[in-house]
Amino acid sequence: MNPYILSTLLFGLGLGTTITFASSHWLLAWMALEMNTLAIIPLMAQHHHPRAVEATTKYFLTQATAAAMLLFASTTTAWLTAQWAIQQMTHPLPSTILILALSLKIGLAPVHSWLPEVLQGFDLTTGLILSTWQKLAPFALLLQMQPAGATLLVILRLASTLIGGWGGLNQTQLRNILAYSSIAHLGWMILILQFSPTLALLALLTYIAMTSSTFLTFNLNNSTNITSLAISWAKSPALTCLTPLILLSLGGSSPLTRFMPKWLILQDLTNQDLPCTATLAALTALLSLYFYLRLSYAMTLTMAPNNLIGITPWRTHHSQLTLPLAFFTMLTLLLLPLTPSALALLSPY
Repeated sequence: MNPYILSTLLFGLGLGTTITFASSHWLLAWMALEMNTLAIIPLMAQHHHPRAVEATTKYFLTQATAAAMLLFASTTTAWLTAQWAIQQMTHPLPSTILILALSLKIGLAPVHSWLPEVLQGFDLTTGLILSTWQKLAPFALLLQMQPAGATLLVILRLASTLIGGWGGLNQTQLRNILAYSSIAHLGWMILILQFSPTLALLALLTYIAMTSSTFLTFNLNNSTNITSLAISWAKSPALTCLTPLILLSLGGSSPLTRFMPKWLILQDLTNQDLPCTATLAALTALLSLYFYLRLSYAMTLTMAPNNLIGITPWRTHHSQLTLPLAFFTMLTLLLLPLTPSALALLSPY
């Protein structure tokens, strides 16, 4: 792609998300989301592969449906309450439609079925943008809202944690596994959003760091399925030793970074007199932990079958910039001791 066109698209992608962060008016937020969607569509279809074009079409139709729902709900709010402000959501009907529209945009269950199919059609770099940056703007709108549909949020968050863990059990493609991992992590964020928005933001930031390190690791090794993980040791032995720790951090194992938000979320749910919800969330986390352990086992304790005419990939030079991978890997593995500092920085007081 032409560098000037690429720079323009990336600028539009960042501008749309930034305007969504700064907006307090539903119409302005809708325009920013559309700017964000239209900027990423050419980036998704730039390789002209049939799978990429198909996935781009599915993504466009899904986002267009969610945008139409959002515009309809916001105009309904203005008609019923004479308010366009995001923070003034008092009527239950448009609030419910808006929650469903934003859930469809980020891929929460039970409106999640587009996410694994779309993510499987892209390369790992585009999948990284879709799994991290594209979650920010809709999640910022969910943070600004005061959701009136508490029952709907309960259904969304529990369904997301359950389906995200259950759906990834029988997958062999890494992008499908990461898609279901994204659904499960978003369920944890929505789980605590109603009670502690600060903690939900902390969970989002740690999710972005860990997902970025996972995608960059697989991209560096050029791995797209579980079988290809078995030859990672020949390409980058040091990174192969660190990758199981990254995957276990995604699963929420102690003493790694992701244990911090999960521990705090379960503690806050218990303080809110929701022990059954906390127990169910902890049990669904075990499902996700299983397929992370499965990836770790395939990467470190197995060897790919190799015949005499096969060529074993060795430690060849690569052109990928490894500084972002090193930075996100450090965040993924070493942030647990900074839990009090993180809470103090994210505290509104």
